[in-house]
Amino acid sequence: MDLGKTMKLRRNDPCPCGSGLKYKKCCLTSKHGLDLKTLYLQRYRIRLKEPSDVEGIRKAGRLVLETLDQAESSIRPGMATEEINSLVHEFTIKNGALPAPLHYHGFPKSVCVSVNEVVCHGIPGNRVLQEGDIVNVDVTTILNGYYADAGKTFLVGNVGFQSQQIVRVARESLRVGLAVIRPGNTVGDVGAAIQGYAEGEGCSVVREFTGHGVGFAFHEAPQIPHFGKRGEGVLLIPGMVFTVEPMINLGEKEIVILDDEWTVVTKDGSLSAQFEQTVLVTETGCESLTPFAL
Repeated sequence: MDLGKTMKLRRNDPCPCGSGLKYKKCCLTSKHGLDLKTLYLQRYRIRLKEPSDVEGIRKAGRLVLETLDQAESSIRPGMATEEINSLVHEFTIKNGALPAPLHYHGFPKSVCVSVNEVVCHGIPGNRVLQEGDIVNVDVTTILNGYYADAGKTFLVGNVGFQSQQIVRVARESLRVGLAVIRPGNTVGDVGAAIQGYAEGEGCSVVREFTGHGVGFAFHEAPQIPHFGKRGEGVLLIPGMVFTVEPMINLGEKEIVILDDEWTVVTKDGSLSAQFEQTVLVTETGCESLTPFAL
């Protein structure tokens, strides 16, 4: 799709500018229709991606998945989280890319590694993985100037029922969120689907951290909350690229940020798990640019 040209809208469709009016009463100003690329940039700071951009992000995404596979094959009881950082850093550099987290706003490592009660932004270090732990590895890679972002929560050895449960719910939360991404739906539809499922399973959804636009930079507009109301928020249109990355807690949703100003933990000490993919809104639905089985 040439994003500088007209998106096929019917006169009575909701206007994608977010005014709440019908297209015919709002931005239908000429026979040439609506320049969505300019509109979304000016109104929402959302930078829609052209096919060449998508291919660049897709290539970065392939490397992200290869990196996660390397981590998964190495994770074992007795492994320090710093070893995961070294693996990710070395594999990324070896493949001609850069690890986006390193020095990002002062983050000291090349990957986020979050164990058990750590919700996100865990700093790799001396913590040693134990039999029965769960560990989230969140990889963001820059390849030829394009960013892709994905993460998985892995089981360390034999784990208990609660660990299996939270990992299952987190994985399915991502799947149900991706299932509603299509042109004409909204950001709120994604959050509502995730929230409805996770809370229906007796878990909670972290509010303070969201998905985000990605591709040209590590974090772009829009934010993608993993909770919300159907029909609210920005209208999804082809060319949008963003992450969906619900952080699901086994207990309550409240979190605490530790003194290192990065590590986020559940306030009640309960387990937390997360799965993340980078997705493209297409003409008919969505395509994951970091696809793995859900």
